[in-house]
Amino acid sequence: MQELTAGITKANTGLDGISWNILGQTYVPKSLNEQSFSWHATFPPGTFVPPHIHPTQDEFIYMLDGKFDLILEGKEFTATTGDLIRLPMNQAHGIFNKTDQTVKCFFWVSPTRRLYDLFWAIHSMKDQNPPDVVALSAKYEVMFLPPPPGA
Repeated sequence: MQELTAGITKANTGLDGISWNILGQTYVPKSLNEQSFSWHATFPPGTFVPPHIHPTQDEFIYMLDGKFDLILEGKEFTATTGDLIRLPMNQAHGIFNKTDQTVKCFFWVSPTRRLYDLFWAIHSMKDQNPPDVVALSAKYEVMFLPPPPGA
């Protein structure tokens, strides 16, 4: 894992020019070291990350533009522009853009663990179908929860 270096990651660019397609969303990594990993995310209307758990990481989302509906430990919440979402490790959470507007936000996790590698693996999948993404994610320390009854 690389050491954190001083500097600026310019707007509209990512580390090493990387931009990932993750389940219809665009993730652009901004900073990476052993202690933390951050990325800019764009969620088109109707996209989401189903409920899951990070057993080894705290996760944060700063809302730059738009609105998310969230499920946090089984309870529903809404976050809008300027809000900070705090997602402690081992707590189930799901993130949904149910609006007709694009959501832009800034994510980071601490520590990094294997999330950067998971995003590469998902981005590289020929077909990002949910069962394969769920199985792959479990190998990288992200545990997706079964859908609720009737879903």
